[in-house]
Amino acid sequence: MAFSFLTQELAIDLGTANTVIFQNDQIVLDEPSIVALDTSSGKCLALGQRAKMMHERTNPGIKTVRPLKDGVIADFNAAEMMIRGFIKQVNSKHKSIFNPNLKIVVGIPSGSTEVEIRAVRDSTEHAGGRDVYLIFEPMAAALGIGLDVEAPKGNMVVDIGGGTTEIAVISLGGIVVQDSIRTAGDALTKDIQEYLRQQHNIKVGEITAEKIKLAVGAVIPDLDVEPEPYTVRGPNLMTAHPVEAKISYQEIAHCLDKTVVKIENAVIHALEQTPPELYADIVENGIFLSGGGALLRGLDKRLTEKVNIPFHVAEDPLRAVARGTCLALKNTANYSFLMR
Repeated sequence: MAFSFLTQELAIDLGTANTVIFQNDQIVLDEPSIVALDTSSGKCLALGQRAKMMHERTNPGIKTVRPLKDGVIADFNAAEMMIRGFIKQVNSKHKSIFNPNLKIVVGIPSGSTEVEIRAVRDSTEHAGGRDVYLIFEPMAAALGIGLDVEAPKGNMVVDIGGGTTEIAVISLGGIVVQDSIRTAGDALTKDIQEYLRQQHNIKVGEITAEKIKLAVGAVIPDLDVEPEPYTVRGPNLMTAHPVEAKISYQEIAHCLDKTVVKIENAVIHALEQTPPELYADIVENGIFLSGGGALLRGLDKRLTEKVNIPFHVAEDPLRAVARGTCLALKNTANYSFLMR
């Protein structure tokens, strides 16, 4: 193709919490999915990490928006600004006289409605995408983990992202059973905020709750490698005096329990609907965990005990969907599961 240099290929994992962009097999952007806007003019002031630093610290003239909620676009304008801004950031690294044709593959939740799918496609096209393909996230996660999705055997993937947990049984290049529940990383963060408010009388923001989740997030009360307790500082709800509390992973395991049970039930529900031949394959191969939620300490162990099928955490689970989207981008002609 003589003008191939005029076509630029990007694989975008548009996540509720983070957006990852791959180009030529390399990560060229990994930023939080957040935009800071000027409240009066609606102009975009900052994107990604810079906007996240402003989150929950803004004055009345600035507001921070997370354009995606529960894995789907909640604010169309902000989403378009964010996608456009991120593509611009990627392009600023490659100076070109021409505006390249953009060929883009975007990962979307498997439970998306027609309207939600259209919103992602329109936002990407408005942001400059010429050829836009969409792939369901669990399919992308399976590709990114390295599973052979086109083989005549069953593979099961549980992708726990920021807004949704995607559960899918995949065989012969298609999703046989899928479930998408809006219980994932954001719900766990809210659980931690709620728990600190009720048990310790401390008010903490989303960012602090997120840090606690990373530092001592666990789902079973007895781990082999125990993380150090995390010290939280914040205002006492009654007196507004500063207080601090040491939070252990056992406390977090207790406070996340209800939400993790919802994920367990969704996995069991998906298994109940799985055809017996594919079920036998899944028992043999195990179930694969990806997404940021897969990093919760003890999750694979807890699920294995609950379901009696071994669970495996993918390597680099945070980027499994992005890597799979990147593989799909190379094979847009061959993969029938890509949506135009």
